[in-house]
Amino acid sequence: MSRRPAAVAASLLTVLTLGAATACSSNSGSSSSSSGTPTVKLMVGGIDKQIYLPYELAQNLGFYKKYGVNVSLSTESQGGLGAEDALASGQVDMAGAWYVHTIDFQVKGKAVEGIVQLSGAPGEREMCVPKSGVHSGADFKGKTLGVTDIGSGTDMLTQFMGAQKGVKANQFSRIGVSQGATAIAALQNGKTACVMTTQPTVAAIEKKGIGTSAIDLATTAGAQSALGGTWPAATVLAQTSWVNSHKDAAQKVVDALVATMHWINTHSAADIANKLPQSYVSNQLVTKADYIKALDQDKGQFLPDGIMPAGGPKTVLASEELVGHATSKVNLGTTFTNEFALKANKTEGFKTTTTPAGPNG
Repeated sequence: MSRRPAAVAASLLTVLTLGAATACSSNSGSSSSSSGTPTVKLMVGGIDKQIYLPYELAQNLGFYKKYGVNVSLSTESQGGLGAEDALASGQVDMAGAWYVHTIDFQVKGKAVEGIVQLSGAPGEREMCVPKSGVHSGADFKGKTLGVTDIGSGTDMLTQFMGAQKGVKANQFSRIGVSQGATAIAALQNGKTACVMTTQPTVAAIEKKGIGTSAIDLATTAGAQSALGGTWPAATVLAQTSWVNSHKDAAQKVVDALVATMHWINTHSAADIANKLPQSYVSNQLVTKADYIKALDQDKGQFLPDGIMPAGGPKTVLASEELVGHATSKVNLGTTFTNEFALKANKTEGFKTTTTPAGPNG
């Protein structure tokens, strides 16, 4: 969905960049160790973002190992190949990105599907300087707005919120500001009136006093109010051809992530933060206390059972149609599957609370 920010700590940048480079240096395709355990390469669209925390959390909880799969995690780097693009080019088996990309890929003739849904909201906030006058998409006219990158999910959402209020994309400007330090600088230096970003960048902006949350897309309730319905975002993407030929590996990854979503749902923000790398939760942007407060505020974006919610795909398609990125000809039933998540919940005896989307979304 997005590009990585300038590193919040030099050591973190080095580790993550090397990880992404390693993942992209060889051809994709899950392999098996001598013990028969499959290895799956998964690139995340910013692995230290709160919206994508389940991937590293699953690793640190030992869930990938528990469910019999080796997951090689990497992250996209700022200005580099996006996770969804690395997936499309066959450099990785799976991508931790946004569900909306499945629709974009179908329009381009590529079969990509979401196999486990992690969130029911984008997890983003429109952070604006106090004098911006922005309270909804109706106020975008004449403004310069920051998005993760041009063509990213945040870019599409920004255009959509304007279009909903009758403001066309050519009536305001959009520039890519990534997240973290570069997004903060864009607001601080007056380069943009607002930036759409996620935690922990949101917390850092608020702590510095340079911006406030003008539009909430971080919670399910906020997304429903601003976008007209549940807007599923963070998901695991895989090419349909790969899924069909690697059912066992796909199921094991989903098993691990469904278990992680239930763990998130039954534990506090502090518990979660304690299981994440120190560099994710405490760095030059935020303290651990800031991180926990932000996660506690936005934790409701995460779905407890990994199931694509009923109506979600339709809402996302409607937003794509309004900005001219897709038409009703899109076959929503091929852009996601609940097969693996439903099986994972049933196998583990987890109680599900999400109403599954049907073939028509």
